[in-house]
Amino acid sequence: MTNNFWQQLNKPILALAPMAGITDSAFREMCMRYGCDVAYSEMASVSALFFKPQKTMELLKFNASERPYVVQLFGKDPEHFAVAAKIVSTQVKPDGIDINFGCPAKKVFGHGSGCALMPQTALTREIISAVCANTDLPVSIKIRAGIEGRDAINRVSTTALQFIESIKDLPFSTVMVHGRTYEGGFSSVPDFAIVEAIKKILPDKIVLANGGIHTPEDAQTILKNHPTIDGLGLARGVWGRPYLFDEIKRTLGVSRPHRALDTQCPSAVEYDFEKIKKLATEHAELLWQSKGALGMFEIRKHMSWYMKGFAHASEMRQKLVQAKSMEEIKTILQ
Repeated sequence: MTNNFWQQLNKPILALAPMAGITDSAFREMCMRYGCDVAYSEMASVSALFFKPQKTMELLKFNASERPYVVQLFGKDPEHFAVAAKIVSTQVKPDGIDINFGCPAKKVFGHGSGCALMPQTALTREIISAVCANTDLPVSIKIRAGIEGRDAINRVSTTALQFIESIKDLPFSTVMVHGRTYEGGFSSVPDFAIVEAIKKILPDKIVLANGGIHTPEDAQTILKNHPTIDGLGLARGVWGRPYLFDEIKRTLGVSRPHRALDTQCPSAVEYDFEKIKKLATEHAELLWQSKGALGMFEIRKHMSWYMKGFAHASEMRQKLVQAKSMEEIKTILQ
């Protein structure tokens, strides 16, 4: 490993966690402009990179303004992971590579990838070793609090602590821990005590907590109650709120350069409806630049999230999800 950027970040680190269909280039750029410290890509299939990499390579494109940028890989074949790590390192050239051991989605889990790998110690070690041996970039992993073994597909149980104990000697640099089990999905109460326990096992590595962080107060409580962890990974809480990173930093009194406003985070403007409309337009323009007409289709879900909670939100959403151009979006928002 030639340059471990993770060790150079100020703490607490606020990361944009990987989300399929969400954390594309435009959204990563929005989050980085509004306080994010490091952004993850959408999940990229190692098998796709192994057999037909062109489409996946398009998915992983990024701009320099999105750095530090981490590409997340998923799959179950160590050989595919080895080849994918080489391709990503030499052709995509991000700042880090992440391995997904935490995705609970049926399509991923049923394929034997994501969270389904956690009970498989030998295979997991082989995958991590294959990636580390084929890149000079820092390697991180994303896991869940565990698997209770109640699923029809996987009757084997394991906890995040057992998982980490089985791989702690390997040269990965960072772990992001979703505080819910596989069975807990996205609705149960996250267990952040297990994240702190993992930090005790990995005192020299970066350990981030993830799951259920929707407000600055959520972040403040987690960091106060579990002071040894190194930061947070934000996911669904930033749907329609890429500025949540900025809000958290202001709540914590953290003063860092603010890319979008060219000022310091604690003195940033309030995010009222007028500001939200500007952010929505900004996001739409980035999507238009990167994806053209397809971007106008993909912005629809984001527009619905941006408008949530405001007066006449339903009426605006109905219009916005039918918009086919930047001009239409701007007219509706104005």
